Amino acid sequence: MNIAEREQQILRVEAASFHPHLDAALAAQLRANVILTVQSTLEAALVEEVEAARAKMSVPPRRSGYYPRVLDTQYGRIADLHVPKLRNHNQDREWRILTRYERQIGDLLAYAGYLYVMGLSLRDLQAAFYFLLRQVLSTAAINRVTLQVQEKLDQERLKKITRTPVALIVDGVWVSVQYTLDAYKVDKAGHRRQQRHAQDRVILCVMAVYADGTHHILHYEIAEDEDAYTWSTVLENLIARGLDPQHVKLVVSDGTKGLLTAMAQWLPTAQQQRCITHKVRGMQRQLTYQDLPSVDTMGQPLSPEQAKHQRWQQLKTAAYAIYEAPTKAAARAQLATFEAEWQAREPKAVHTFLWGIQRTFTFYAFDKALHGLIRTTNALERFFREFRAKADEIGAFPNETSCLTVFLLVVSFDHARHERIPVANNS
Repeated sequence: MNIAEREQQILRVEAASFHPHLDAALAAQLRANVILTVQSTLEAALVEEVEAARAKMSVPPRRSGYYPRVLDTQYGRIADLHVPKLRNHNQDREWRILTRYERQIGDLLAYAGYLYVMGLSLRDLQAAFYFLLRQVLSTAAINRVTLQVQEKLDQERLKKITRTPVALIVDGVWVSVQYTLDAYKVDKAGHRRQQRHAQDRVILCVMAVYADGTHHILHYEIAEDEDAYTWSTVLENLIARGLDPQHVKLVVSDGTKGLLTAMAQWLPTAQQQRCITHKVRGMQRQLTYQDLPSVDTMGQPLSPEQAKHQRWQQLKTAAYAIYEAPTKAAARAQLATFEAEWQAREPKAVHTFLWGIQRTFTFYAFDKALHGLIRTTNALERFFREFRAKADEIGAFPNETSCLTVFLLVVSFDHARHERIPVANNS
């Protein structure tokens, strides 16, 4: 990649980030999310400020609803900020939070909203907002922010599908998410707290591939496992959003269990393509390293570890060469040569490779221009690596909303980097 190409890539990623110079369509979406977070946070803080003031009064006045206020932010105008009212003494109120916001913290509060979107825990958000508002928001207030952002995310993630792809690439990425339990514990201060526990969950992801070679993330949702029931739920949800099941002709996957059962129910005309990368890699666990050479191809001595490495490289290269054949018939002939060459030396690995091998040849029935994309799940795996890097930094996500939010952001950045259409834009 030369300097000019790198600059263009940086500009595309910049356009998908929280930056003033955004692509117009994506800017509207991201700014709306930030404004929503700022509004929710300020309203929650104002309620807690007025309640704290009431508690100090000798005769606390009753609450009396809200009055609207217009507030300008870095990302746009909040036209209807709900400021709580009291039955009396309203003229005596000095809203410290609003005064401080208008003087100095507007951009910082928006940035704290961005940190929330990137997965800050509730406790971290309490600390972040305290340094800005100089008041500790309760977890109930933070949760109100969470619920409003979740509603916006679901609207974006579940948009109507109006263009059905010819192929779907499906896979899952495992994450750790914290959930509230029914059990309680008493902390060191003597307070009774509801316990939380991190549990493993999988984000089931679907990438759309169209006849012209364009592709993008179409759908994702959190599930407890990868099985027939969860994949059936994913396909059912896609069809409910507008996917035409008769138009989908191929589903690319690894060896995940239950997918074929789900396909038979929801995508009756689609064939399965097993990922050739997973198929080849599966041999490595079955290597027995019989009859290892003592020298390399140049006659130089090999250590046992070097000989094992050479064996795997040779076997892997020969296996991948099968799928470089121009036709399915030529690939079958190449497979026969592979089996004859390696059966005696690595029988277990060859047996594993041959098991279900026919489903790795399905891609030959499609346009040759699509072969590099639809014969593996690599397009999703590359994206998952980006997401795992961020997920590893966060550790256990504080809730499913945080997890899906970070996933959406990584999708947006990935699409910008590769000049794909925006996520969920199915028009």
